[in-house]
Amino acid sequence: MVVATIKIGDEPYTLGLFDTAGQEDYDRLRPLSYPQTDVFLVCFSVTSPASFENVREKWFPEVHHHCPGVPCLIVGTQTDLRDDATVREKLARQKMQPIRKEDGDRMAKELGAVKYVECSALTQYKLKDVFDEAIVAALEPAPKKKSKCLVL
Repeated sequence: MVVATIKIGDEPYTLGLFDTAGQEDYDRLRPLSYPQTDVFLVCFSVTSPASFENVREKWFPEVHHHCPGVPCLIVGTQTDLRDDATVREKLARQKMQPIRKEDGDRMAKELGAVKYVECSALTQYKLKDVFDEAIVAALEPAPKKKSKCLVL
């Protein structure tokens, strides 16, 4: 676990960050770290269409199974490599391309994520924004579901 303090305005917030292993070997152990989670950051590399699909096929279902109602942000990482010629050539050879921001926005909407955000740890591009959005999502009350029953 990594602990970080982030300021939003003048207010400091302490975050406990768990980087859970994505390998199949840890599929049974990983959910043990989920209780008392206030917000999930479900990350993928914008240069890896396979990791993008895993958000829909593996990570979102797993998180919602173990922690229904906990807010989730989808985070596209490695944005500094999206326009890298070598990366684009490698993907093109497989008839693929980097994930676009619009693709992330669409997936977030389809899955009911709080938001889609992008960042680059290497260049620090929008890195603080990711954690600011996570704090806001954790602090906001869950939207109340409208009752489907009306008593007159």
